[in-house]
Amino acid sequence: MYTHPQRRSSELTQKLRNRAGNWLRELRERRGLSQRELAAQVGAEYYTFISQLETGRGRIPPDRYLLWAHALGIDKREFVRTLMSFYDPVTYGILFDDLTESKHASPRANGGPARLVAKKASRGRSSPA
Repeated sequence: MYTHPQRRSSELTQKLRNRAGNWLRELRERRGLSQRELAAQVGAEYYTFISQLETGRGRIPPDRYLLWAHALGIDKREFVRTLMSFYDPVTYGILFDDLTESKHASPRANGGPARLVAKKASRGRSSPA
């Protein structure tokens, strides 16, 4: 069974979720959508779900990524890649760290999520994994 390694109580996880929420809010506002309008477009039962995401208290379910990308007017690959940088920074770092150094400045600001996790994970290790 798959369990996600990030715990919402983790300080780093909460910082990343807050940054994801800010990014999602920026995308929504650029499209001129209210939270209610976006909720309707992505099939969210309650518009308050949008508010929860934008304040870092949740995640978009992966089976909804394409709906969200379309509703927010962003390329699906860019959308998923950026979300991954916030939601699963370890995998993001393995897959994209060297490839996106200059392409995705927003998610990588302040060292980027993958670097924050890598830095934290390397504490106490004597050799790389």
